Amino acid sequence: MQSTAAHTIFPRVRSSSPFGRDYDNWQLATGNWVLFLLAFVTGATGFLGSHVARVLSEQGADLRLLVRPTSNLKNLADLKAETATGDLRDSASLEKAMADCEVVFHVAADYRLWVRDPEEMYRSNVEGTRAILQAARKNGVRCVVYTSSVATMGFTGNGRPANEDSPVSLADMIGHYKRSKFMAEQVALEAGRSGMRVVTVNPTTPVGEQDIKPTPTGRIIVDFLKRKFPAYVETGLNLVDVRECARGHVAALEKGKSAERYILGGENLTLKQILDKLGAISGLPSPKVKLPYFVAYAAGAVDQTISGRLLGREPRATVETVRMGKKKMWASSEKAERELGWNTIPVEGALRRSVEWFRTNGYA
Repeated sequence: MQSTAAHTIFPRVRSSSPFGRDYDNWQLATGNWVLFLLAFVTGATGFLGSHVARVLSEQGADLRLLVRPTSNLKNLADLKAETATGDLRDSASLEKAMADCEVVFHVAADYRLWVRDPEEMYRSNVEGTRAILQAARKNGVRCVVYTSSVATMGFTGNGRPANEDSPVSLADMIGHYKRSKFMAEQVALEAGRSGMRVVTVNPTTPVGEQDIKPTPTGRIIVDFLKRKFPAYVETGLNLVDVRECARGHVAALEKGKSAERYILGGENLTLKQILDKLGAISGLPSPKVKLPYFVAYAAGAVDQTISGRLLGREPRATVETVRMGKKKMWASSEKAERELGWNTIPVEGALRRSVEWFRTNGYA
C-alpha cells in the first residue's frame, strides 16, 4: 500500500459475495486506525456524489452505492461498484445496505432552492441524516464523512469571508434548504461528540462535469449558455472544482477530526465575475445590466407565484434566493488547508469542463 500527503491508494480485497467479504486488515502507515476496504456512498448518482465515488474507486476502494428504484444511473455507467437499493427515509433499507461497510460517505441531499412540500426536504436532509448515522452505528462503521454545505456558515453583508467559527444560528438560515442542512449538520456534529467518528465537510459551490440534474448553480451556467441571462444582481459565490471537492472528502476521512467542520472552497467571485468568465470560455456576451435589488425581489416574487404556485414548476428565482443574494457567500478554507492539506485552486478549468459537458450533453 502506498500513501502520500494528498492521496491514499486503497487495496483491492477478495470478495466472496456482494454483501459478505473476507477482509485482510490494512493499517495506515501512521498506525492510527485500520484502513477501510468497503465504502458506502449515498448520492453517488448525483453531481458531487458521483465524483466522490469516482475518486474512491480511482484510489482502489471497493464501493457500495445507495440507489433508489427511480434513480438515474447515468453517472455510474463506467464505475465499478455494487449498488444497493434503499431510501434515506427507510431505516431498514439503510441498515441492510450498509452491512459490512467500514466507512460511509453521506453525500446525498435534497438540494433545491424551492420545493412545493417543505416537509419532504426535511425528511430527506434531516431525518435521512439521522437514519444514516443510526445505521452506521448499528453496523459498527468506523467513520462517517458527512457532506454539509457552506450554506450553514455565518455570512455577513460586508463581504468578509465566513469560516467555521463565524457566529451563526438557525435563525440566520434563509429558506428550507439552508434550514434543513443546518439542522442535519447539528445531528452529525452531535453524533461526533457522542462517540462516533463523524467528520463534516462544507463544500462551497461545486462546478464541473456530470451535473445531470442540474444543480441550481448548474442552471446558472445552462441559462447563460442559452442566453437567458440578460442581467445580473450584485452578489457573490465561492466556486470550487467538483473534482477537488471530491478529493477533499477523502482527505477529511484520512485527516479530519470528529465533530469538526471543514470548508472545501475555491475562488470567491462576484456573480458578474462568474458570468464574465463564462463569456470568455463560451464566446457568448456577458450581461452588462445590473438589476437593482428591489427589481430582482419583485421578479422573484412573480416567478415564485406563477411558476411555483400556479404551474407547479420550480421557479428560476424566488424571494428567498434573492434575499440570500444580499449577502456574498464568500468563504475561507484556511482550516482545511491547515488540517486536511486542502489546496485552493482557480476555478476556470472546472467552469470550462462544465460548459463543455453541458453543451456535449444537449443542455444548451
